[in-house]
Amino acid sequence: MIPRPPPALAIVVPCFNEQAALVHTAAELLGVLSVLVDAEAVRPDSGVYFVDDGSRDGTWAAICDLCARDPRCHGIKLSRNFGHQNALLSGLLTAPGDAIVTIDADLQDDPKAMSQMIRAYADGADVVYGVRARRRGDSLAKRLTAVGYYSVARLVGVELVHNHADYRLLSRRAVNALTEYGERNVFLRGIIPRLGFPSAAVRYDRRTRVAGESKYPLRRMVAFAIDGITSFTAVPLHFIMWLGLVMSIASFITAVWAITVRIFNPAAVPGWSSTVVPMALLGGIQLFCTGIIGQYLSKIYLETKARPRYVIETIV
Repeated sequence: MIPRPPPALAIVVPCFNEQAALVHTAAELLGVLSVLVDAEAVRPDSGVYFVDDGSRDGTWAAICDLCARDPRCHGIKLSRNFGHQNALLSGLLTAPGDAIVTIDADLQDDPKAMSQMIRAYADGADVVYGVRARRRGDSLAKRLTAVGYYSVARLVGVELVHNHADYRLLSRRAVNALTEYGERNVFLRGIIPRLGFPSAAVRYDRRTRVAGESKYPLRRMVAFAIDGITSFTAVPLHFIMWLGLVMSIASFITAVWAITVRIFNPAAVPGWSSTVVPMALLGGIQLFCTGIIGQYLSKIYLETKARPRYVIETIV
């Protein structure tokens, strides 16, 4: 295969309340970009595109200041907070370039790995995943929950790249294919593997944040995990069907046992077993199943409304 020519590279950086980190983030990304341009791995018209996802601090002012100082910096301001995945999508579908790399503003994902991504792109890969070899910057709880999430996702049939978040390179062909996916419940980690183009993986060590605080506390991480699973598989609904069948059998056995105890054990308190056990068990299961069904109904509701996934207010 003939190697691809050096691409015009666009680095998309979603930002939400990242004022404290932006100076460090921009300096490191522009440094990496300069190295790539000097090595003739990417074209000189490459740039960095910061997406302000409705920040409440001085993030947009900081982005505008960066754009005024360096012509390689560009800003995309969303009209309000649309969420991390939609901010990523807005950058992917707005930024020009032959290849687009997405990376979070905290720079826990090593920007130096971009050089390997570009080499994989030159060798023919349309999708290059950044895969975390070690997660030194993460707490023990976050590492354990990540392992659990990937295990559950694999169990229910969701196709994910293990230890890959949203640090990846997409060719223009892959980005164009991504526009065909019109769902409102955006989960890029599940959509990208479905594109089916040639792919590669680059491994790196995860770092600590350059500044600021994590925008993904445990509550948001759990919600994100649930959204990811329910957006890409109906296995939980099938699980409810089988659980209902098993509980029906168990309830029947419990009823037979209660009748047997009542007949052959005169000392037994009448009605306690046949009332308390099934009520407690079935009540908990019904609430659990109703919650799963509610997740799917809420997604159907949002999809049928077909509202915009993001609204761009300003581009600089």
